[in-house]
Amino acid sequence: MERFPIGIIVLIIVSVIIYLGLAHRALDRMRLSDRGALIVIGAIILGSFVSIPLPFLPFTTSINIGGALVPVVLAVYLLVKAGSNKEWIRALLGAVATAGVVYIIGSVVNRGVMEPAGRYAVIDAVYLYPLVGGVVAYIIGRSRRAAFIAATLGVLMVDIFHYIWLLNQRAPANYAVSIGGAGAFDTIVLAGIVAVLLAEIVGELFERLSGGPNVEGRPGKLVRGLKKPEINEQITSDKDINLSLDEQPENKDRGKAAEQHE
Repeated sequence: MERFPIGIIVLIIVSVIIYLGLAHRALDRMRLSDRGALIVIGAIILGSFVSIPLPFLPFTTSINIGGALVPVVLAVYLLVKAGSNKEWIRALLGAVATAGVVYIIGSVVNRGVMEPAGRYAVIDAVYLYPLVGGVVAYIIGRSRRAAFIAATLGVLMVDIFHYIWLLNQRAPANYAVSIGGAGAFDTIVLAGIVAVLLAEIVGELFERLSGGPNVEGRPGKLVRGLKKPEINEQITSDKDINLSLDEQPENKDRGKAAEQHE
């Protein structure tokens, strides 16, 4: 009996958390709505069961929709929504660094084993590589968006490295590879979640210690999204709404009528 993918189990748990409204703040920082996040998770889960064959290659090769295509599309979307060029650079450098570190660790752990980067790991790659990838991605990416991009694309790049390695080793024609599928799917999902959790927990801690997010040089729209609404601002906003209602002609006439009635 095959093991049910841990990545799908985690995604289902995350879906429940989002549905209950417990991840709104993190999603808001990533420029995702609750509904949008649930749609993406659903696409990843359903796509994990579908792989598209790639023709004209030396051996049987396919690309998994949920483990490769959807994460790439999401990463591109998050890059477009990035607040600054520095975030772009951190995200892309983080992806390269994450891929390099995970690949090197996989090669060291599996020294003497046929394949590098965790295909037959002594330590289960499902737990080791997402943790390493998530930590590296957060350290370099820093923001929630950049950390997620670095983690998911970094681990996906490792799968591509593995494919290139197989080409150099002239793997047999009957050899089958699914880019973003098999164990790589679990690793990509978990690495992205670990990176976002680290960014959320550590980032929130530093923000509280420093008195709020750094706003210097950031666009006004981004700053408003990073800051939490103050109570006084909400009270002022409510007063403005009430004042604007009182200033309407109909409401003024009703007010005068009430005064005459008294």
